[in-house]
Amino acid sequence: MTGIQEASVHALLTDGTTVRIRQAGPADRDDVLRLYQEMSPENLRLRFFSTDPVSAHWAADRVAAGKRPAYCALAAESGGRLVGLAEYEILPSSSSADLSVAVADGWHHRGVGTLLLEHLANAARAAGVTAFRADALSENHDVLKVFHDLGLRVTHHFEGPEVRCTVELTEDETYMSAVEARARVADVISMQPLLRPGSVAVIGAGRSPGSVGRAILRNISTGCYAGRVFAVHPKAQAIAGVHACPSVADLALVPDLAVVAVPAAAVPQVAEECGQAGAGALLVVSAGLDAQQSGELMRACRRHGMRLVGPNCLGLANTEHGVRLDATFAARHPGPGTAGVAVQSGGVGIALLDGLARLGIGVSTFVSLGDKYDVSGNDMLQWWESDGHTDLALLHLESFGNPRAFSRTARRVARTMPVLTIDAGRSEAGRRAAAAHTAAAATPTMTRQALFTQAGTTATRTIGELLDTTALLHSQPLPTGTTVAVVGNTAGAGVLAADACADAGLLVPRLPVGLVDELLTVLPEGATTANPVDLTAAVEEEQLRACIVLLAQHGAVDAVLVSLVPTAVAVATGENLVHALTSVPGPLPRPVAAVLPAQSARVELLPASSGRTVPAYSDAEDAARALAHAAARARWLGRPPGVVPELPDVETGRARDVAAAFLDQNPEGTWLDPQETAELLGCYGIPQIPWAWARDETEAVAAFERLAGPDGRVVMKAYWPGLLHKSEQHALHLDLQNVSQVQAAHRDLVTRFGDRMTGVVVQPLAERGTELFAGVVQDEVFGPLVVFGLGGTATELLADHAARLAPLTDLDVHDLLTSPRCSPLLFGYGGSPAADLPGLEQLLHRLSRMASDLSQLAEADLNPVLAGPHGVTTLDVRLRLVPRRFHDPYLRRLR
Repeated sequence: MTGIQEASVHALLTDGTTVRIRQAGPADRDDVLRLYQEMSPENLRLRFFSTDPVSAHWAADRVAAGKRPAYCALAAESGGRLVGLAEYEILPSSSSADLSVAVADGWHHRGVGTLLLEHLANAARAAGVTAFRADALSENHDVLKVFHDLGLRVTHHFEGPEVRCTVELTEDETYMSAVEARARVADVISMQPLLRPGSVAVIGAGRSPGSVGRAILRNISTGCYAGRVFAVHPKAQAIAGVHACPSVADLALVPDLAVVAVPAAAVPQVAEECGQAGAGALLVVSAGLDAQQSGELMRACRRHGMRLVGPNCLGLANTEHGVRLDATFAARHPGPGTAGVAVQSGGVGIALLDGLARLGIGVSTFVSLGDKYDVSGNDMLQWWESDGHTDLALLHLESFGNPRAFSRTARRVARTMPVLTIDAGRSEAGRRAAAAHTAAAATPTMTRQALFTQAGTTATRTIGELLDTTALLHSQPLPTGTTVAVVGNTAGAGVLAADACADAGLLVPRLPVGLVDELLTVLPEGATTANPVDLTAAVEEEQLRACIVLLAQHGAVDAVLVSLVPTAVAVATGENLVHALTSVPGPLPRPVAAVLPAQSARVELLPASSGRTVPAYSDAEDAARALAHAAARARWLGRPPGVVPELPDVETGRARDVAAAFLDQNPEGTWLDPQETAELLGCYGIPQIPWAWARDETEAVAAFERLAGPDGRVVMKAYWPGLLHKSEQHALHLDLQNVSQVQAAHRDLVTRFGDRMTGVVVQPLAERGTELFAGVVQDEVFGPLVVFGLGGTATELLADHAARLAPLTDLDVHDLLTSPRCSPLLFGYGGSPAADLPGLEQLLHRLSRMASDLSQLAEADLNPVLAGPHGVTTLDVRLRLVPRRFHDPYLRRLR
């Protein structure tokens, strides 16, 4: 059984309505019968090919028969009313199932049937079903369109007035994109009451000037909000000049958005009152809710279909001209602009709002997510993608609810606008603080970095670095590479800027002879053009301008960094070098940034005559990091989206049976023994060196005689459950060359480990090659993380690893092979033969597939993996399985 069958979930229809999806059973008989009895005769005929009422009773009885192995029924309900039903029954001796779907009259064309089919298909896959079979009247265009628009492969077979549809349940990119598109439409519509409300009620706006609710009410009132605003207070007639009512029910109209700023204990009741009144969304700034209060708040929101921001947050704002809503308790109104901002920390939010206002970038929408019970960074990315006002997305996320869905969304959105984040919680202390602050576990650094890298998200380390990079991306074109021309009016400033570029991973190359000659014709006598270009203190405004234009237009470098310090010479001659920087004619094809050490602000955007602004930094390190982030974004945009390849000879069904059988015998989960490990690896074609299991000395000798290669040498490894580090335990013998050595080695292991040892593994001594590590760690939230790097006994000491989240694309595998410091060894370093790179790629893809197929795979440790010019083989493998239910991260559901 899947999670949807055991516990209900809530999801959004295409019009933003919230429905509950749950398993249907005997208690639903009357509701199912009513669903069909209330259908029009025409819809009843299309469903049953007849208007005979007996069909409705038969269908209700079918659901009421309850759970059975080959049958599943899912119901969609809204406000306690059954609005849709989808069922399948597996055909005898088949992996196909008969399908039926019905939607209540009045609920057609809202996505009920499609949503039910997505969830039913998910349940069917878990039960081993590979295809649905459905019969329909050929005139039933609505149901045929539902099948066609699912995104799954559908075939039709017409017989007279009927058509048999076969829906293959294999998930591919087409299906994932279709689900994603439906989710985006529904999500954006559901957010309208939050971010474009026509009316707002503030509940808890006290008469005291210092209350949070009153501050929010004041900001709404003074922020030129375009809609109607009300206050709710049990006694006051008006608060801050806004008419007040004693309760939500007494308001003149139902508010689209209710802002809740009451004590924690009162929040659930207020939420229920808002829901009963018909409010569209809640913004809860109250903090300190306990588990019971939190649960009651969420149940009220789901029961009444209200989206929720918070609790424990600063508020939200939308600066669009037709909205102009500032429902925050920040000290200043957010400046209008084009940056979308979503943060979990109110303090970080205030800092970003202030910084963006100072830079003149401003915000389109700002949401303080707080404890993030419902609306998340994923929701906000989809909003910004669709709102027509946002061209920068800024995030501060201390935890992730559905990171794999976030990754797909961020990857898509980052193709159209920069997505930037602060990588919060990198240290252990930072993770502890984040967990205490957000009531959710922060993610280990390697996992977060893999997520951000694969999603094309620019991850910065501080608020300042985020604003530095935002300023550059907002104002300048992207560099096409990592080469930089450094220009300065003093040699020392140029050297510091060049060092900063090198530290950031940028290159400061020598300039080509032709460009040098051109520069010397416009620069003052004594100038040097080696890069850094030293203009000397005598440089004039026009000379600097000409130098910048030449460098930015030539193509020898990808960016220009200009470092200017005030000198007595410039002051005496009246030269305004900063003006030269901002008066360059026309937009240049490459980014230009400035370093102005005398500037008091960390970063500013200087107005320029070209229509662009020029980012100016007080420190060269900040400018170089911003350029490096811009170059990384350009590099990511320049790569095509990766592809997860089809793998031959993969036996997913058998692998799942092996895992299930193992966990039946080991319900708590543990490490697999060598035979079980080999069987699971064999399901995915993951190569192992030949080996044999020996329970005693006689079997060990027989294994030696069978496995010893041409040079007659083998390795013997002890085994017992829980043995993790054989080298540390001295639980292996190498280079055994004859029977007597094999016997002596086995006796030694028996003497030292006794009854703990259940047997030994005998392997031929491997040929020489590069020892690598490949592994999987199953993160409870993020899913499987594939790790690759230097292997052998020093793998933990040197920690030379890279990681990517599964499933791996071809580009992810390329990154894994090239990112570790040891990667030159794989490509023929120092004249040595290159490793079998296609073999390594296949190994990583197959490991990724195994991790994606088996949610029970908690750990996989392949160490060492021996890679040489003639092949790739695994010398030692450990696999650990634990009981874990599969959770489809892409199935449409609310948090």
